[in-house]
Amino acid sequence: MIIFLVGFMGCGKSTKAKQLAHRLDCPVIDLDAVMVEREGQSIADYFATHGEAAFRELESQTLKTYAYPETCIVATGGGLPCFFDNIDWMNAHGITVYLQMTPPQLVSRLHNREKRPLLKGMDDEQLLEFIIKKLDERNPFYNQAKVIVNSFDLDAERLEEAIRLQNL
Repeated sequence: MIIFLVGFMGCGKSTKAKQLAHRLDCPVIDLDAVMVEREGQSIADYFATHGEAAFRELESQTLKTYAYPETCIVATGGGLPCFFDNIDWMNAHGITVYLQMTPPQLVSRLHNREKRPLLKGMDDEQLLEFIIKKLDERNPFYNQAKVIVNSFDLDAERLEEAIRLQNL
């Protein structure tokens, strides 16, 4: 069983992936880390050098060509489900879980904005407006996930339970 965690940046995909993988005793695949390793540069540097369109192509290619173990937890990038047929591909190849949060909850978690290419230089008010706009664009994709759970203060045990309940 491959579990793909999707959601907006800052919702806890990487953290929850590690916690859930520990509970299920399986590996974690962080697609951003895979791309950094393959390309030899940070996501921010790749974005700056090649642009968003090239990044989205690389992201989709990485998603679809990675040699996943039979059971694993995959942390995806925030925009990955919203481009090409990525959400359909993930739904066909595993269980998708949308780690949902409200815009104010996301603002409260996104402190280190300089490492995130889309957020550089934003204050809290600008960030809130940006998140509201982006969630409006992305929710039609995120909401196609097989499991949707509010991830604010979510522990791995409750996350595992929500996945099991939806996939009986």
